[in-house]
Formats: sequence, structure tokens, C-alpha cells
Amino acid sequence: MSVLVRGGHVAGRGRADVRVDAGIITEVADSLSRLPGEEVIEAAGGEVLPGLHDHHVHLRAWAAAAGSVQAGPPAVRDRTGLARALTAGPPGRWVRAVGYHQSVAGPLDRWELDRLCPDRPVRVQHRSGALWVLNSAALERLGLDRSAPPGVERGSGGEPTGRIWREDEWLRDRVPRVAADLGRVSRLAAARGVTGFTDATPGLTADAVGELRAAVESGRVGQRLCVMAPLGADTGGSARFSIGPVKVILDDTRLPGLGELASTVRAAHDTGRRVAVHCVTYVQAALTLAAIADAGPRPGDRIEHGALLGPDMIAEARRLGVTVVTQPGFVRERGDRYLSDVDPADMEDLWRLASLLRAGVGVAAGTDSPFGPADPWVAVRAATDRLTGDGVPLGTDESVPAGTAVQLWHGSATEPTRPRTIRAGAVADLCILAEPLGTGLSRLPEVTATMVAGRRLDLA
Repeated sequence: MSVLVRGGHVAGRGRADVRVDAGIITEVADSLSRLPGEEVIEAAGGEVLPGLHDHHVHLRAWAAAAGSVQAGPPAVRDRTGLARALTAGPPGRWVRAVGYHQSVAGPLDRWELDRLCPDRPVRVQHRSGALWVLNSAALERLGLDRSAPPGVERGSGGEPTGRIWREDEWLRDRVPRVAADLGRVSRLAAARGVTGFTDATPGLTADAVGELRAAVESGRVGQRLCVMAPLGADTGGSARFSIGPVKVILDDTRLPGLGELASTVRAAHDTGRRVAVHCVTYVQAALTLAAIADAGPRPGDRIEHGALLGPDMIAEARRLGVTVVTQPGFVRERGDRYLSDVDPADMEDLWRLASLLRAGVGVAAGTDSPFGPADPWVAVRAATDRLTGDGVPLGTDESVPAGTAVQLWHGSATEPTRPRTIRAGAVADLCILAEPLGTGLSRLPEVTATMVAGRRLDLA
């Protein structure tokens, strides 16, 4: 069945009609006549765009966050508020809290959580996503023994501190599951014009990959989905599901050697895949670039985040052809905290964007939801105005025009830096806004329709 999107504004040509048939754009013209039986979507002068692809997201964590207690700003800002949030439910029931930042109550461990909430098992996730902290009641239910993985931190006497680093899948199998509605996440994203995701969750098991595949194939997730999976994963895909780069996590406290990381890069390349390396510090970015150079770069190798990049790193990323997948939404959500926490000497290197593009580095954007703001349009606006949540300018030299910011979301999973366009022969993954996009974003746009391969998605 064909669909006629009538009377929209299409970038580069102005008002136009767009015809879709069998999931493909077949015609773009100033005026098209409706065919017999053809569905018509009245764009009424609104912008018709390629659908947005979120190039860095964590779908299962996002879905679980909806059923979790919020433990950090803006919902919780001090120790009293945290205690109130953790103890709001009935005693004895597991509490899953997310979004914690040390500005609320300082560094957490089991004993501090015991003081805050002694009568129920509690696990609190730091907003970075790298750390869970459990109280004594939760640790007792886990039944930790010496076979626990290295991410379970222990004190000098061997006792668990309650701090568990980067062991999400191990922990997930040992605590009660929170209802995670991937369908709701899909609808929320569709309401923002998102037609594709790249899930960047580290260390996904085969079961976790299978769960995401099933969500797409059953229709619960209506978008296209590319999943970063470990080496050795089944790379078979379908029309809307695929396996992407090998995700590599780096932590400054336990960095691999250059040779070890280069071997990981080579192993991915040898199987026809690329690497996507988590880099939020200078040392992580420098090590990653050196390892890719040592292994031999391949188009599609990625730096995830690139939160701090010096000029020499920008030049090396350009030389190697490495893509930087950034999250400008953090300027808006965490910018005020950066102003107090980040060394002033590092501010010009924080969440670069315009300087990367000027240097010829390939750049794409993601939300990092649920660890960053889930709405891509928040990130688009932050990329254009570089204002923190309190309205303070942060790195204004890195701002870009609205049209450039939107294009960071128009790449595909396989070609994240190549913007898709509205043209005959293109796949009909579309986003329709209520108004023309214009040259700026004085307010977040309203999405009136989202289509994947010509099929309208349900909006939340």
C-alpha cells in the first residue's frame, strides 16, 4: 500500500509531496495526485525529515529506569531527599534506584546505604552507568562468595564494600527483575521522531541479544535496531535487526595495555566487525587512538562519547578516519555540574562538536538514554545553543547551526556519518514535524508522525 505525505516542507526544495510505496520513497514533487486507495498524511507545511537514528542508547536500561526510583538531580538533590526516595515503598521489598550523583550525599558504599535505608535491600546506580552500590541487606540476599567477579569491590579485609563495577549482566541474574517495557520505550522514541537505534550496552550476553532481537521481530520495538555485541556473537540479522561494532569499555582504574587493546581491535577486524570504544577521559581517548593506529584503522571504528578530546587527538582521529559518537545533551543535563567539577583548563576540550566537524572528523550523535536525556531534540538544541540546564553558556565555540545538529541523527547504523535525505529510492524512514524546522530551535518541535519503511509507528 502506498502513502502520500502531502504539503510538507522538505529541506533543499521547500514545499513538496512525498510518495512512499513498499517501504521506499518513490516520488518527491511539488504536487502529486492521490492514487486510488492511497493513504494520505497531511503534513500541513510541517518539516518532513529522514527519521532520527539514536546512535548510542541502552534500551533495556532505559526500559528498566521507568520502573525505578530516581536518586539524583533534579528529582533528588540532598541526603534527606535520597533517604525519603529510597524508603517510600513498603519495607522488605527490593529498591532499584538510578541516576545517583555524589553531589546528593557524597560517595556511597554499603554502610552509608545502611544508614539511609536499613530495612530493605537497596541497589543504587551511579548516573554514569558504571557503578551499582548495594546495602548490606541486598548483599546478604546475593550470597556473595569468593567466586564473585572482579567488579565486586572488596575492602582490605576481604569484605564487600557494596560497590559493584561494570557487572550489570552478572548482577541482573541475581536480583529481582524490574518490569522493562521495551514497547513503551519504542513508543516514547517514536513520539520524538526516532526510527532507529544503536544499542551500545557493554557485555551483552547471547540471551540479552536474543531478547532485543525478539522485541524487534515481534513488533514490540518498531524501530530498526543495531546491537553492539561481544566477539563471537551470532551476527545474523533481519530487515530491522543487525549486529554492529564490538563495544569496548575502558576504565582509568584498570586500563588494558596498548598491545592488549590493539589485539582486541584486530580480533574485531578479523571477523569483519569494527570497534566502538568508550572514551570519557583524555587517557582513554589517547589509548584508543594509539591502539587503532597499531592494529590498522578500518572505516567504522568509533570513539563513543569523546567527552574530553585535545587538539592532537582531533587531528589523529581525522588521520585514522575514526568516527566520534557524541552526546551533546549532556551539556544541557550535566553542564552546571561540569562548571563546578571540571578543571577550567579542560573546559575547551569538553564535549567538542564544531571543532571536530571543522577538522573533518566524522561525527554522529546519540542520547545515551537512560544516562542522558532521552529526547534527541534536547541534544539538538544543546548542540546549537550550548546552554546548561540553568542557562549558563558552556563551550559556545563548539555550537553548530540547527540543520547541522539535526544531521548528526540522520546517519544509519552502518553509515552513521552519512546523512540520509528525502529522495526517490531512499528507504522511507521518516519524521514529520508540526512546523518547518527553520534555522533555530526556540522550542522543542512537535512530532506528528514517524514512519519506518513506510509504516506509521504508534506514538506514546
